[in-house]
Amino acid sequence: MSHNPKVDAFLAKDKWRTELTALRAILLDTPLTEGFKWYKPVYSYDGANLIALAGLKDQCWIHFFKGTLLTDPDQLLQKPGENSQAGRVIKFTALDQITRMEPTLRRFIRETIAAEDAGLKVEMTLSHNLTFPSELIDSFDADPDFKAAFDALTPGRQRGWNLHFTAAKQSDTRAARITKATPSIRAGKGPNDR
Repeated sequence: MSHNPKVDAFLAKDKWRTELTALRAILLDTPLTEGFKWYKPVYSYDGANLIALAGLKDQCWIHFFKGTLLTDPDQLLQKPGENSQAGRVIKFTALDQITRMEPTLRRFIRETIAAEDAGLKVEMTLSHNLTFPSELIDSFDADPDFKAAFDALTPGRQRGWNLHFTAAKQSDTRAARITKATPSIRAGKGPNDR
């Protein structure tokens, strides 16, 4: 696989460049295609995004987008957030951790590619199974076009917005978040889209 110049530039500035470069070397030795999306190195296979790398404040990650499909008897894969459904990460704070784990990482990458070849899908909580806050339901009732725009979002974007709204403890805050999000929802964007 060839190096993506955007990833080169990203790694040159990242605090975790040594560790991420080691992870990148492993990924470059696979049939995956290196790209740069969401301000991160992303590795795809037949057009499907499968793996990403991220440097955070106190650690770096390798993120398997369909990590729940992987065999993980040692429970190395962790949810990146409490509401994550499909994705799983392995966190690193030192190069020697990556070196020791390289055979396992290569197995996870092979399994990821095999799952994509087999067309395996992660069972996700669908938006119709979500419990919407009353403030969002009131907004839907008051503006059918807003409801149509929300319904047109991908299930992941609907879920993301619902998590954003329901995280607020007070009704006024939930209503304010819905009002602020309305233009983005009408534009078909999720809470993390720019």
